[in-house]
Amino acid sequence: MSHHPDSDEAGAQTPNLDFEGTTPYDDYVQADVLTHLQHPLSDDPGEMVFLVTTQVMELWFTVIVHEWQTAAEALRQDDLPTALAALRRSTYELESLNASWKPLAHLTPVQFNSYRSALGEGSGFQSAMYRRLEFLLGEKSSSMLVPHRGASRAHAELEKALQEPSLYDEVLGFLARRGHPVPAAALDRDVAQRYEADPAVERVWQRIYAGPQDSPEARLGEALTEVAELVWRWRNDHLVATRRAMGAKPGTGGSAGVAWLEKRARKNVFPELWTARSHV
Repeated sequence: MSHHPDSDEAGAQTPNLDFEGTTPYDDYVQADVLTHLQHPLSDDPGEMVFLVTTQVMELWFTVIVHEWQTAAEALRQDDLPTALAALRRSTYELESLNASWKPLAHLTPVQFNSYRSALGEGSGFQSAMYRRLEFLLGEKSSSMLVPHRGASRAHAELEKALQEPSLYDEVLGFLARRGHPVPAAALDRDVAQRYEADPAVERVWQRIYAGPQDSPEARLGEALTEVAELVWRWRNDHLVATRRAMGAKPGTGGSAGVAWLEKRARKNVFPELWTARSHV
């Protein structure tokens, strides 16, 4: 190992600066890969912001999917503490995800148009990891696999996610095993279909919320409500950023743009958790 000029002065406190190959930090974080994944297609300096922000969002989707899968698996094992810890972590991650709209939220139409053509047919709804996130929330749709037919790994992962119970399916199973009268229709449903609100499930949550505030079920309900609220904020922030950047023009990738996002923003995740509140 070569002698570092500062080592005599700093003594033992000098970090090791001389490595045979890449640094252990880069080996672990893959920083060199991450920081060279940006290939702007226009001359506009703002495109770099758009590109990095979108990539950061993909990384947050990845970790949130990991957390919700952890929570779903834990609930399947009736391990509430592990599920609650994963849900709590995901709320901090959702807050960070939502904050990543900030660099894009103030784009003027001219700024966005200066590199919008670089997107071509690209659109956020084509994100496979975001689709897995939506599937975990019970927003299932087999048609959303179609854009990924040409990418075997993404398609296989989405196919698997489509056929697996959502996080909310696992919640309902957990409540049923705890003795709550969750209807058979909700427990035995085809999990590859979109979850639809059930009045009997609403009554289950109504009873839970009318009971002891520190019960395991009430704590689970609040953790899920926190997640649902942040997902709703994500959708609304997306809507506002899009409306600001492009008004009511059709969205990228042939989507309906603002109209489609408005429809999404009106929908609540884990719907009975919200409607039950009216009856407590």
